[in-house]
Amino acid sequence: MNNPGILIGLDAVIIAVTGEAPRVLTVVDAASGADALPSGPLDLESHATLERGVRDWVAQQTGFQLGYVEQLYTFGDRFRDPRERAGGERVISTAYLALVREESLPAKAGAHWRNWYGYLPWEDWRSGRPALIDRDLAPRLHAWAARDKRKRERIDLTFGLDDAPWDPERTLERYELLWEAGLVGEAQRERDCAASTASGHAMALDHRRILATALGRVRGKLSYRPVVFELLPPEFTLLHLQQVVEALAGNRLHKQNFRRLVESAGLVEGTGRLAATTGGRPAELFRFRHDVFRERPDPGVYFPGAWWGR
Repeated sequence: MNNPGILIGLDAVIIAVTGEAPRVLTVVDAASGADALPSGPLDLESHATLERGVRDWVAQQTGFQLGYVEQLYTFGDRFRDPRERAGGERVISTAYLALVREESLPAKAGAHWRNWYGYLPWEDWRSGRPALIDRDLAPRLHAWAARDKRKRERIDLTFGLDDAPWDPERTLERYELLWEAGLVGEAQRERDCAASTASGHAMALDHRRILATALGRVRGKLSYRPVVFELLPPEFTLLHLQQVVEALAGNRLHKQNFRRLVESAGLVEGTGRLAATTGGRPAELFRFRHDVFRERPDPGVYFPGAWWGR
């Protein structure tokens, strides 16, 4: 039996929040023309480490120089790369996650910052429960489940249907359910089934699955790590901080509860300076207190009670 071998791939999920828009850095996949994450194969000669490799590919494809990155997950499902079906190597990719402040990109690089909710629109609850869940996705998911009670229960629990609570961290489970039901463009590529017009923009290969994994990781970390401050300038207003957390969490926060949490937990300290404004009452500028790492084991900026509601 001929074994074509294994190719080690490297992918980067690079996240920023600009204004109130959560953004992900994308490139264009040469094979399909679809949006893709910066990625490339590990070069056993020139890449001393996996991290070195992903940094090199990001710089080469986007012109962006990464700072801190962390390993997200390793993706190794069969046929995740269509070249494997044609007898090519099996591609096992290690994805890395980076939270950064958005920077302009060289025009020649062909890279773009995209709103990540364009790929995962059912995850954005900042204007309330997305209408597309009940209008488009739930009926098609239930039709796919038919009379299978276990499938039906899985759908309801994952998408917060039939009075089940919405869990913001189950991002990967929601995408995978849509893929199994043939309701996303990536499934349409592999099977003869129609994708829902409400299922967001498809990405190359399984990159939208990687993005969903990254979103779940970031949302989970909000409660126990101050990751949000990596997306902010050194000095910021509390309103700016709240907007960034809302962009990541995909929901609005109760203003007073959120500020009470941030200030009582010692996460920020005032600078005594005011932000420049074009009108209204000037807001004080704050900065992150690095001493909080010595004071608390889990200095997060989010908790469920900060939401207006589920």
